[in-house]
Amino acid sequence: MDAHSRQEALFARLENYKSVLVAYSGGVDSAYLAWAAHHVLGNRSLAVTAESASYPRSHREMALRVAEVGGFSHEFVDTREMDNPDYAENASNRCYYCKSELFDVLERIRVERGFEIVAYGINSDDTGDFRPGHRAAEEHRVLSPLLDAQLSKQDIRELSRLAKLPSADLPASACLSSRIPYGMEVTPAKLSQIDLGEDALRELGFQQVRLRHHGNLARVEIAHDELAKALQPEMLKSISRVLHDQGFQYVTLDVDGYRTGSLNEVLQIQPPPERS
Repeated sequence: MDAHSRQEALFARLENYKSVLVAYSGGVDSAYLAWAAHHVLGNRSLAVTAESASYPRSHREMALRVAEVGGFSHEFVDTREMDNPDYAENASNRCYYCKSELFDVLERIRVERGFEIVAYGINSDDTGDFRPGHRAAEEHRVLSPLLDAQLSKQDIRELSRLAKLPSADLPASACLSSRIPYGMEVTPAKLSQIDLGEDALRELGFQQVRLRHHGNLARVEIAHDELAKALQPEMLKSISRVLHDQGFQYVTLDVDGYRTGSLNEVLQIQPPPERS
């Protein structure tokens, strides 16, 4: 089955619902889902973006732009995951508490406004990584239409280009808290450092970057095809300068380059015991 066939399967699934509330971050997957829901259901769909200290400012701008281009209804709503000590302590299941807060908020909106379902944008490629947020989705009975239609990230990018969505070629994105190693407390001050630091790195011309916050040390991950540029002596000085300006004492460039979920590398995820 090709991407177009899987898109038709997605449309058919969405047609089964009277109305859909979409958890929409402005990233590739949620943008495509919001567009697809609008394509099928029109004004019976609504994309909702959660705003908090962990949400990058650049994502807000993209969320607005994609909604305008895609022509779908869109709203922002505040979430308060930072008030939850279980979230702030930053254990390996931090994302579970974040998504639980998001889905609690969306469920209230769903009930108040009479939407039939809540949906979010996990795709078929996402099941290979550690995803505690998906457990929260299942517990809240949030649907996963892209996953159900077996749409991959590549499919979604291809179909987003055909829909002329500006999100089609966006780099992979995640909340700012994902830049802080598990076990180190998440605070608004750290999140602001990361947000401003990544903005500064993008202003230096880098497209795919992650700023990992290790206390007074900033570990910078840059896409492999941009590493040569980063390793130029003058550019290294610029990287050091802009991150020292954000309050980091030490700055290091990760020679393994950018990769999604790099902080999950320290986890020892054990498979469930086999049933007899």
